[in-house]
Amino acid sequence: MRHAHTAEQIRSAEAALMATLPAGALMQRAAAGLTVACAKLLGQVYGARLLVLAGSGNNGGDALFAGARLARRGAQVTAVLLSEHVHPEALLAFRRAGGRVVEPSALLPEQASDRPPVPGVRDGADVDLVIDGIVGIGGQPGLREPAVCILEQLEAPVVAVDVPSGIGVDTGELSGPHVEADLTVTFGTNKVGLFVQPAAAAAGSVELVDIGLSAWLGAPAVEVLEPADVRELLPWPGSTAHKYSRGVLGIAAGSPQYTGAGLLVTSGAVATGFAGMVRYDGASEDLVRSSHPEAVIGPGQVQAWVVGSGIGDGQGELVGRILGEGLPTVVDADGLRYLPLRCDAATVLTPHAGELARMLGIRREGVEARMLWAATAAARRWQSVVLLKGPRTVIAAPDGRVRVNSTGVAWLATAGAGDVLAGVIGALLAAGAECFDAASVGAWLHGIAGELASRAGDNEGTGPISATALVASIPSAVRSVSL
Repeated sequence: MRHAHTAEQIRSAEAALMATLPAGALMQRAAAGLTVACAKLLGQVYGARLLVLAGSGNNGGDALFAGARLARRGAQVTAVLLSEHVHPEALLAFRRAGGRVVEPSALLPEQASDRPPVPGVRDGADVDLVIDGIVGIGGQPGLREPAVCILEQLEAPVVAVDVPSGIGVDTGELSGPHVEADLTVTFGTNKVGLFVQPAAAAAGSVELVDIGLSAWLGAPAVEVLEPADVRELLPWPGSTAHKYSRGVLGIAAGSPQYTGAGLLVTSGAVATGFAGMVRYDGASEDLVRSSHPEAVIGPGQVQAWVVGSGIGDGQGELVGRILGEGLPTVVDADGLRYLPLRCDAATVLTPHAGELARMLGIRREGVEARMLWAATAAARRWQSVVLLKGPRTVIAAPDGRVRVNSTGVAWLATAGAGDVLAGVIGALLAAGAECFDAASVGAWLHGIAGELASRAGDNEGTGPISATALVASIPSAVRSVSL
């Protein structure tokens, strides 16, 4: 499992670790890891042209120390000092290694500066790599001039030190100008903003460098599941299992207007395979029966519910009745319009940004800009697990736990994919998975199935998928982590 921690947690851990180390040792560990990552990205260090953007914090020191190491390996390294208070030891080491220091005005457009340009620096094509050490975890979101203007002049790949400068480190928000990195080299642990959209998109690829912080970090603020975690959390059937002990999932979905919704929820649940039986009690029964003869049609005893997908208007009584049974329940799509003030049963809510905006009484743009805040606020408000769908789906529990899903492809933004996801999560609930695990594991499997369907045997790229093709890939997604 990958973990992310808050800036406060990281600062506390760094202080504890530094108390056990010689002065400057922690920064040298970070600089060494940054140097290796930059060298790998460059391929050939000798003769490479690098530009270091150094601010006043430790990130600036890391960047300058790494620049010094690369200069000693034959790179031509220029540093732009964006503060009068850069790390003094790092700057001295950089100068001694042969690094060149220039004023910010050297990179500003001619009309913005009366100083002559520095040859080979102003033209972005003459720089092979930019190291962003402007601000780190202690900085406020958004960048100021002249950093913004300088970044606009550069076209070379950017390596961010610890975090892309200007992002919301603890929130994943983008509230102003920021660095768009190709690679982020982060130290000790991941930062929340590297996992959560929209800031995560600014990080590019993320490489974690171990500097010895783990013993002091404490519980993570955000988790990301990996295959081994999914394997451990899935409710695999035991040797004595039978269809009833494996759980029965009830589905109340679909309507004359949305005839396919019930079928897709059922298809997702059946394809996942963890529920021993799927009982369909919704519209378009004949369509479901003809496609899934293994599904039982009509009311009966169940261990979990999926309700809401495509049920349409005027269904508050249905949603209230199902929630009133006190069984683990996935509430999706139209069902979210009929939520009580508080969900007392074990409940998973699966809104997209527009639905969650309506639930919270804010604009959709407000949810998309603050996904972590929106998901956690809704989880507390309804005392439910909230799965906020998006490019990096956020799963928030009312007790404060948060996971971010890392699987999937953009092609999953297609009609019916959310119905399939509701069925996957419902099957896991029926099989006994806890709500937070069912939601996060379900999102992971759903994303892997999307990746498999999108490749469709072609390892060279991805292509469009339908919800039906997604369903067909779910068994392969499960097998990819099978015991």
